[in-house]
Amino acid sequence: MANAQQTSVLPGELGDVPGWFPALDQTLFSWFLQRQEALGQKGDLLELGAYMGKSAILLGRYLRPGETFTVCDLFENDAPDGANQAETSKSYASLTRQAFERNYLAFHDALPRVIQGPSSVITQEVSPGTCRFVHIDASHLYEHVYDDIGAARDLLVPEGIVVLDDFRSEHTPGVSVAAWEAVLNRGLRPVCLSTQKLYGTWGEPGPVQEELLAMLRAREDCGLSVQGAAGHQLVRVKGRGMKAPAFPVSRHYVEPMEVAVAAPASTPARRARRSRSRRLAVDLLPPVVTRAVRQMRKARAGGGLSRPRGGAAH
Repeated sequence: MANAQQTSVLPGELGDVPGWFPALDQTLFSWFLQRQEALGQKGDLLELGAYMGKSAILLGRYLRPGETFTVCDLFENDAPDGANQAETSKSYASLTRQAFERNYLAFHDALPRVIQGPSSVITQEVSPGTCRFVHIDASHLYEHVYDDIGAARDLLVPEGIVVLDDFRSEHTPGVSVAAWEAVLNRGLRPVCLSTQKLYGTWGEPGPVQEELLAMLRAREDCGLSVQGAAGHQLVRVKGRGMKAPAFPVSRHYVEPMEVAVAAPASTPARRARRSRSRRLAVDLLPPVVTRAVRQMRKARAGGGLSRPRGGAAH
């Protein structure tokens, strides 16, 4: 949860925006959206639950002319029921629409279409069959997630992608139940599972899954496994030291200054310790060795090397 200090800092990079959006999911979002663009798939973008705008900022980069990006969030409004209000007060007390808009406009020239209210209103605001990518990250309560998944099914184009956040987190069992219920009973076909999100479609998953597998197998910064369950091919992927894809810096970005680091000066205390060490060595070494060491130091200081006194000339 972001604190007041976090929400008041103008972000210079996407990583400066508070929120839970791992490098793996940034990579997967970018890949799905770039694939849609390459294939010429048409449709709008939709996010249910925006928090401080981190994922919305990335989604906005892939908005094409003639398309609409809609973001729906309660922000500081009251939730529609007691359970949802308790969840909002506990986890999102610092969230405001002003903070979201400030972060988004740091990276983009214009805001998305913002609907401030519960996700249950989204089917009244967005037309059926118009979206190509829907990110669900609103309430974690089963009843709300169930309805959000139903809304996504109605709003997506046939080959559109839906992303369900927190489908496997231990503190969000309601999301897990709703997600797998949609897979088993409501026609949702999983495309892949990340550590945090389930990517799915109500279209045919085969082609996109094979292209995704080819991309992931060519990388060395992720772990990959393919399993079967209930007639579905489940592609599991986990980041291994993965870095987030390159993303343009914000209008507030400041180039970091290079600061020269000077060698530490010889302090009086360090010189005193060194002198004590030398005196101790003089006391412990045999006299002949002590004389030799002193003679060599004098020779170095004078630019030459003389023979120690008492030694034989060769």
